[in-house]
Amino acid sequence: MKFATLPNGTLDGRLILVSKDLTKAVDATAIAPNLLSVVQNWQAKEADLQALYNKLNTETLDAAFDFDPSACLAPLPRSPQWLDASAFLNHGKLMEEAFNTAPIADFDTIPVMYQGASDDFQGPTVDIPMPSEADGIDFEGEFGVVMAEVPMSATPEEAAKSIRLIVQINDWSLRALGPREMNSGFGFLQAKPSSSFAAVAVTPDELGDAWANGRVNMPLHVTWNGERFGEPHGSEMNFSFPQLMAHAARSRKLTAGCILGSGTVSNSARAAGSACISERRVIEKIDLGEIKTAFMKFGDTVRMQAKFDDGTDGPFGVIEQKVVSN
Repeated sequence: MKFATLPNGTLDGRLILVSKDLTKAVDATAIAPNLLSVVQNWQAKEADLQALYNKLNTETLDAAFDFDPSACLAPLPRSPQWLDASAFLNHGKLMEEAFNTAPIADFDTIPVMYQGASDDFQGPTVDIPMPSEADGIDFEGEFGVVMAEVPMSATPEEAAKSIRLIVQINDWSLRALGPREMNSGFGFLQAKPSSSFAAVAVTPDELGDAWANGRVNMPLHVTWNGERFGEPHGSEMNFSFPQLMAHAARSRKLTAGCILGSGTVSNSARAAGSACISERRVIEKIDLGEIKTAFMKFGDTVRMQAKFDDGTDGPFGVIEQKVVSN
């Protein structure tokens, strides 16, 4: 199934189902008012939602309307919890090499993860206000999962059963603010503005063979101001989503509706390009001896779209946003 959320004056928005080809949608609020309610009551709602989804794709529904992703909010405009990992180890290792920093202890065996703000997720096409260009404005292309409840101390195999939806994310970062916050020992706050999401959240079966080994095996195509930036592939994720979920749940349960991000999609092959500016900058430092690429300026745009390996459009839709002055 494919879900999206339209604004209706409430904090969680209005639930709609979206057709497989992303052209049509139908209101689903007779079944559940919003997507958070669906995830929290999955067993009770799944069959009715699946029946309506099947009708949307096989019949002519009088209630169906044209799907406009630009009208959508984030699939979950807010969530009980937002967790973000750094599951593509190539990204972290590039940072260590470029800046000659000591390796993070157990980086290869214990996932790195932080808890971010989950009260104000942004939709796929809204302008993104930022306080200052001097903060080092950066985009970060990621994949993520929305989960049902995960019991405390769940194994990866147990956690995998709680994956309900898959999403595509732009996890904005302010790079000039990050080092001080990391060195404080308390983690990110100001360095992590509200994350943005592609319009459509999908059940894993919508990815077909591209959902395998607890990973989104798709390239994430990124352009910056209309120019190709990279298309790194999700298959190089070192920790699977179930492994990340089990790590997060080691000492506490995770409630239904929590979202967990993969961290910046990153590949070892330089030809794949990058999904964030910071990574391109460290590659320049390593390969050229100097950093040439600046961070984003007001008026800059970024576009992200996951595609299947055969080049066809992925199921999430497109994130396309402009950075503006707050």
